[in-house]
This record gives sequence, C-alpha cells and structure tokens, in this order.
Amino acid sequence: MIEISNVSKGLNGQEILNDINLSVNDNEIMVLLGPSGCGKTTLLKIIAGLVKQDTGNIIVNNTVINNLLPQKRNIGFVFQEYALFPHKNVFENIAFGLRIRKMPEHEIKNRVNEIMGALEIEHLTNKKISQLSGGQKQRVALARALVINPDVLLLDEPLSALDPVLREKLREELKITLKKLGVTGIYVTHDLTEAMLLGDNVAVMNKGIIQQIGKPDEIFYHPKNEFVAKFVGVKNILKGTVLKLENDTAIVEINGNNNSKTSFKIRVRKYPIFETRKEISLCIHPEDVVLDRVKTGDVENQRIRELLTSFGNNTIRGKVIDIVPNGSVLKVAVDIGSMEMYAITTRNLLKYDINDEVWVSFSKDAPHPMCGKKCKSKNRKSSCKCKN
Repeated sequence: MIEISNVSKGLNGQEILNDINLSVNDNEIMVLLGPSGCGKTTLLKIIAGLVKQDTGNIIVNNTVINNLLPQKRNIGFVFQEYALFPHKNVFENIAFGLRIRKMPEHEIKNRVNEIMGALEIEHLTNKKISQLSGGQKQRVALARALVINPDVLLLDEPLSALDPVLREKLREELKITLKKLGVTGIYVTHDLTEAMLLGDNVAVMNKGIIQQIGKPDEIFYHPKNEFVAKFVGVKNILKGTVLKLENDTAIVEINGNNNSKTSFKIRVRKYPIFETRKEISLCIHPEDVVLDRVKTGDVENQRIRELLTSFGNNTIRGKVIDIVPNGSVLKVAVDIGSMEMYAITTRNLLKYDINDEVWVSFSKDAPHPMCGKKCKSKNRKSSCKCKN
C-alpha cells in the first residue's frame, strides 16, 4: 500500500503540486489523469525519490520513505521513453536493478528469466535495444521495473510513443499482466480511454490539485465539477435556477450561455440539494441526448412536443451546426438558441446533416447535479457525488 499525505511542491515561484492526498491499496492500479503540465509526472518523481517534495509524506507499507535514496525505496519506474541502455542487451537491461542491489549471479539469472517468461519476451534475451520494436521496448522496460519485486510500480505514460493500433493492443495486454502479477501501481496518462481501461480508481488532476477521485465509471458519468466534466467529454453543462419542486421532479430554468437573454425550462429528477430559487449546475452525458430530425408539419406539432415534455422527457428544438468523428461514433453539436448541446450517434443512425433542424430530447433522469455532496434521488440508483 502507498499513501501520499499532504504533498506539495513548488518550483521557481510556481506551485506544481498543492496538498496532494492519495491512497493506493495493495494489488490496485491508481491512474493519474489530467492534461500535460498538471503535476502528474512530478508526483511520480517525488514518490520515486527523484524529486524532493516541499511538504508532506510518502508512505509505503506504513513506513515513511521521504529520506530514502531512490535505490533504497524498492519502487519500479517505467519512464515515458523507457530509458533503456542502448549499449546493453535485453537481459542486461532487465538485470540492471538487481546488479545494483548486488544480488548473487545465479539469482539474477533466475529472476530475469522468470519475469521475461511472464511477459513472453524470452526470445529477446540477447537482442540489442536498437533491434526492438516499440512494443518490445515497452515490455523490456516493464520487465526491468518488475524484476526487483517492487512495493510500488510507477508508469509514466508508457504507451504514448506507440502508434494507435499497437497502443490499443498493448493497453489490453498491460492490464492483463498487471492483474496477473498483482501489481500495486500508479499509472500516469492524459488519455481517457487508457484511464478507464487500466484504472481500478482514477484521480483527475488539474494545476497541481486533485479534482476528483473515484471509480472510472463514477468519474465518467458523475463528474464533480466543470473541469472534470469537460475533460472526460461531458460538454453539456447547464446552469440555471430551480423554479419549482413537485413530488419527485424539479422544474429548472436554464440560462443561456454567452450572455444570451433566451432561456428554457426543463424537468429534472429532484435531488435533496434542490431548493426553490437556488442556482445549480447540471451536466448531461452526450450518450443520454437523443436527436430526431424535424419533419414537415412538425412546426404545427410543437405543442404536442411541449405536452410530451410535461410528462417527463425534455424536448427542445435546435439546428445541427457540426458533426465530428470521435473514434467509432459521431459527436453532433446542436444550437438550441441559447447554447450548444452535444449528442453521440453512429453513422448508421445518422438521419440529419449540418443545418438540419432537429428535436433534442433527454429524460428528466439524464441531468446530474454538480453539487459536492453525496445525495441520492428517490427512485434513482446512482448517487450524486459532485462538486461545484
């Protein structure tokens, strides 16, 4: 187990890390997710002893290791560029950490062969580093970090230098390997897909501060604040005022963005934090937004749409302004008069084009409050654990 307690770091008058608190249990992978420059790699270097923190403690297996030299910390580190020795073959690269520890030669051979077998790279024993592919280098770097049986494994974007196809393949293999070996680790990335796949828990960072810690699904579907929401792709952030509370439903007036004077009302599942006239922030995942093309005669049927809204589904008229490929899906941007809303669809389900008028619909369960409290709406299984 590793615990980071109240760790801060500044450099040249700039705050790099601000009071970081983080715990990683045995056999668990914690992913540090965030944009470049947010302090992720600095935190790894502090844990490894390569950089000294200004305040706080690094605790591994209930022992404070602040004053231990890097080679005394029993921490494995897989660097972004692997940092393999070009003048040594694969075997010697992997054995390096064991030789520093002055381990007997026969034990070095056994340990290296064991880890190479586990990672299926025995055939590379005598290869030079220059003869290896990107994927092979990644495995050798991982073997070198794991061969010392580290208490903690640190991985600093180890797949970032690979092409997309190989990266996808190796992230799957890496997940299987880390679980098979029972590794306790911290994995740094700015790639959301990687974080969702590899992390038992995810800590989202920005400007040296941890914004949210939680299970991957919780981070993705229940972001605590606007930064986390936007970073994981939830661009639909609605800010408004609670107008009325009735039974299990709240009527909320949504204010338009960019100082727009127009607004619209939606029905939302009532949460305990809701109070009449209270300003709130809501987020809606694009997956929960449904689009339907406006057909001839629908203008006259606007009142029918409004009636449907009153029974639970929110329906707003808008115009498609952009359709952007996003992996295997399409992200559709719709101008609804006072702001933009985004929906996810596939090419097979795409029924409209840019400038087409569409109905934007979402259920009253779709909007999720960003409130900073743990609250659960009646008849809704998922909890609200977010922050303004």
